[in-house]
Amino acid sequence: MIETIKKAKARRNIDKPLILHSDRGSQYVSKEYKRVTATMQCSYSKKAYPWDNACIESFHSLIKREWLNRFKIRDYDHAYRLIFEYLEAFYNTKRIHSHCDYMSPKDYEELYRRLQQDELQLAG
Repeated sequence: MIETIKKAKARRNIDKPLILHSDRGSQYVSKEYKRVTATMQCSYSKKAYPWDNACIESFHSLIKREWLNRFKIRDYDHAYRLIFEYLEAFYNTKRIHSHCDYMSPKDYEELYRRLQQDELQLAG
């Protein structure tokens, strides 16, 4: 999980404040986790509040329905490659999302960046 956070930060070139939400598992309170997430705002689920997991459970249902159920998964590496392919080649780049005004997350972020640049140019 620590490696995943490091890769995500590097790949996305994150320099703005970042919120990272997780449950209250022991791995999320380790010294290494706290070190890696020191510059982030960490958000944790409330104790005994399963509704916080609704979004990720909905996503798990979606990835199974749209992608994983098409394959006979052989092992961990195969599952990893399938999930990586779904996320990187479809979910974040092509699949439209209602909360992104029916754009892909990639297109939505690009539009957001362009609008931010336009505002900066107008202000400056």
